[in-house]
Amino acid sequence: MMSSKSSHRLAGRLVVGCLASLAAVVALAAAQWSMQPKESKLTFVGEQAGAQFEGGFDKFTADIAFDPKDLAASRFDVKIDTASVNTQDGERDDAIKSADLFDVKRFPTARYVADRFTDKGSNKYSATGKLTLRNVTKDVPIDFTFENKGGEAWLKGTAKIKRLDFGVGQGDWKDTSQVGNDVQVRFALRLKGTS
Repeated sequence: MMSSKSSHRLAGRLVVGCLASLAAVVALAAAQWSMQPKESKLTFVGEQAGAQFEGGFDKFTADIAFDPKDLAASRFDVKIDTASVNTQDGERDDAIKSADLFDVKRFPTARYVADRFTDKGSNKYSATGKLTLRNVTKDVPIDFTFENKGGEAWLKGTAKIKRLDFGVGQGDWKDTSQVGNDVQVRFALRLKGTS
């Protein structure tokens, strides 16, 4: 049978353990940022018939936990409403949303998750994350800058993907002579600290 002193010591250790766990959670929360949708942009540049065109997504969310001093605890989780694609050309947008390209009816959401970061110096960073598009998941590296001023920050960067790696291009759309395979992604996220 446990003595009164032993039970008090055990209770004390449990309390200390709980407080340590809580402190760890609070420390992680300190790096949490809230994206400001109206000021943030997620865009891309593609090629059609030998000419570049620009597009973007009107609806996306970004759950950002980033601390340059604690990259191990940092994480990006971006969810994109594929039906919100907007290239300022209704006919082209309809084609992109179709079953042969984004197939938005079957795959309404694309997602990018990164949790491995590298400090490249001079406020420049890189990450390797996983992009899921059309139910295909592949590693996609990104390069970005992070500027934090008084609890508000800009997260800006780029990535390059090959659309056919994700099945974005079935049937005639596999022909890269009309629609290029390389797509450059650009992002500029306006962030506010949540703690």
